[in-house]
Amino acid sequence: MHNFLRREILFLRRPLNLTSRVLLLLAAGALAAAIFLPLWKIHLVAPQYREGLALDIFSHKLVGGNGGQDLHEINTLNHYIGMKTLSQADFAEMTWMPFALGGFCLLALRAAVIGRMASIVDLGVLFLYFTAFSLGNFYYRLHTYGHTLDPRAPMTIEPFTPVMLGSQKIANFVQTSLPQSGGYMLAVFIALLFAAAWCSRKELP
Repeated sequence: MHNFLRREILFLRRPLNLTSRVLLLLAAGALAAAIFLPLWKIHLVAPQYREGLALDIFSHKLVGGNGGQDLHEINTLNHYIGMKTLSQADFAEMTWMPFALGGFCLLALRAAVIGRMASIVDLGVLFLYFTAFSLGNFYYRLHTYGHTLDPRAPMTIEPFTPVMLGSQKIANFVQTSLPQSGGYMLAVFIALLFAAAWCSRKELP
């Protein structure tokens, strides 16, 4: 046990070489881009909407396709089945998520400056917790919206959970939910952290 702890401490003390520092700078850039890019898209297709209705989810806003008209159409459909109106004001996380991502950008830059393996490990663990919380919150939102239906609505359907990843049929609609460029940038950020740690794994403390 003592030897294991000693190896772990030595690993965390390893300095970062130039390649790892550059990768951390790229990771910070990827995360900064994610703040302004769409993270997720929900797309609805039905016989009466052959071109589909699109909703892009950013870290700080909801944007309907067709110049915002699609969000209005989606809320009209939600009214008929008794689902709560989609309103940006109801998503409290959109007020702090951009700042959280900006904070992770600063931590990545700090790790590049400090140049120690421990900084990458700390950043990676924090970001994985943040990612797990965000995905869990996203699923909870979808579940809540699909299971809190007004029984007085013009159309009655069974409570459901909109799919978070992939496609499913809801009444006469096919709903598809997939990550977008901002979501991919979050994955790139994690990959670059691992790459930065890997490149300096043999540096002497």
